[in-house]
Amino acid sequence: MFAARPPIRTLMSVRRGRACHASLIALMIALPVIPAVAQNGLRPSISGATPQNPPTPEQLKQREQELEAARAAQKAAAEAQERLKSDIASLGEDRGKLNQQLIDVAAQVRTVETRVGEAEIRLRGLDGREQDLRTSLEARRTEIIEVLAALQRAGRRTPPALLVRPEDALQSLRTAMLLGSVIPEMRGRAEKLSTDLGELVAIRKTIASERDKLAGDRDRLRTDQTRLAALVEERQRKQASAEKDMEAESARAAVLAQQIDSLQSLITTMELDLKSAAKAASTASLQGVPVNAKPDANALRNPARKAPAIAFASTKGMLTYPVNGNKIREFGASDGAGGSDKGISLAARPGAQVTTPCDGWVVYAGPFRSYGQLLILNAGGGYHVLIAGMERISVNIGQFVQTGEPVATMGTTSQVASILATNASQPVLYVEFRKDGTPIDPGPWWAANEGEKVRG
Repeated sequence: MFAARPPIRTLMSVRRGRACHASLIALMIALPVIPAVAQNGLRPSISGATPQNPPTPEQLKQREQELEAARAAQKAAAEAQERLKSDIASLGEDRGKLNQQLIDVAAQVRTVETRVGEAEIRLRGLDGREQDLRTSLEARRTEIIEVLAALQRAGRRTPPALLVRPEDALQSLRTAMLLGSVIPEMRGRAEKLSTDLGELVAIRKTIASERDKLAGDRDRLRTDQTRLAALVEERQRKQASAEKDMEAESARAAVLAQQIDSLQSLITTMELDLKSAAKAASTASLQGVPVNAKPDANALRNPARKAPAIAFASTKGMLTYPVNGNKIREFGASDGAGGSDKGISLAARPGAQVTTPCDGWVVYAGPFRSYGQLLILNAGGGYHVLIAGMERISVNIGQFVQTGEPVATMGTTSQVASILATNASQPVLYVEFRKDGTPIDPGPWWAANEGEKVRG
């Protein structure tokens, strides 16, 4: 006699059990191998040393390819440098063209700096969510084992194939659920696991895409910074040839600064006793643009100008911060020493580009007391703009600078003593406005949004 065939319902139950068993085993196995995306790259670190074996032909071929790629990159960099030199040489003695290049490239640098900063913030959030999901799934191993045990009892035997990628585990689990292969009491658990695993897979794809974009922006930033450095060098070379005694003036300014103990005394001394600064101050008083009810922003488009296009008093609501960053201290806030802040403080990226918020003449550029590197601009009309906390200043006393022109770069830490007292973990730029020697609130001068900011 033929053996009795098992009921069809029993066979379907066994098959369903096997399918869901496979999907959840896949999930359990996939969890330990989900790579944590490193903070500074896509590859996880490798611990432990292994014995060095002789390179295989494939490894030798790969090394040769890497060497060839390095040679090609070096050649491309050299060609780019030659093109940059040629571009700068083509500017000739036209200071207007050079100024426009400086302003345009500085604006590009700051734009890419903004994109890089925003991408880094997004990645921190994504990395955190990925870690939360990984931790949650790891914590539910016991639950997964319970589900597996129940499905194993239904399936009677272990499935023949195991999946090791979270994407495969997700697909298998979804397929099992779609086919109704999960027994009712397990469906809720399986759906929750499927949702979390699906989010994890999506986040990993987003992280990879964000990191690719970030790498591209960082490459563009390095290229733009190289070009900007060359343009700044050319500007200062032309300035030095025009001002023969520039080095002597800078040395004298440094000596005078050591003998002064206040900012106002520094400004007064520079503009009275230092020839280049005195000339700048005199020019500011003679060439200052009259205050107009409706300032003409088109005047800022003349890169050959040698005097402010718009009177400083008329630029309220039009100026941009000198550096990309977040305001961490307000004008008038407590300075932590019993007084109040006479300016604002901006937390910036290490190495960030600093540009001028307005047109003006440099009356001091160098170290001063607890301010670190200090830049003072005479904006005309009795107004002065003080910028401190940079690591390096790239303009000289007596020089006229235009709105948006690069003048300095940030370092890696805070340089201003009063900011150091707040334990700032990143470089901080201090900005102060003065009218007839008295600090004033710079708030009314800043633009409400990027569309209204003046870049020149």
